[in-house]
Amino acid sequence: MPLRRPFALFAALFVMTVSAWADPPVVSAEGGVAIRGYDTVAYFRQGQAVRGRPDIAVQWKGAVWRFASEDNRETFESNPRAYAPRFGGYCAYAVSRGHLAAGDPRAWRIVGGHLYLIHDPALKRAWERDIPGNLALAEANWPAVLGQ
Repeated sequence: MPLRRPFALFAALFVMTVSAWADPPVVSAEGGVAIRGYDTVAYFRQGQAVRGRPDIAVQWKGAVWRFASEDNRETFESNPRAYAPRFGGYCAYAVSRGHLAAGDPRAWRIVGGHLYLIHDPALKRAWERDIPGNLALAEANWPAVLGQ
């Protein structure tokens, strides 16, 4: 009987740790709405930033995600990780520099099948000067930056 309690505690901590590592929270959600209400699927389908509708929305990772159409909502629900912006919607350039800044849904780029948001158009131009290098830095910095 005494071994059950420590094992149960270990198992619970392990599951929580793995879940947190595998599924970091969306932390950039002003007013609880992800990417300021823009439709994350539209970037991939229409190639542009499109505002989502409040009446076509889903809850995912603690935020409300809005969509311009039911079809886009269904697409997102079938595979949200494929459409959600990297780095929780924070500015990819800021993460590459070791800190957090809000991403602007109008300053974006898809690279390698992933959506990246940048804080503003001027920083987007700076980020685009070395996308591979900036992405490598951002990936390396992300765990520590997320813990800030």
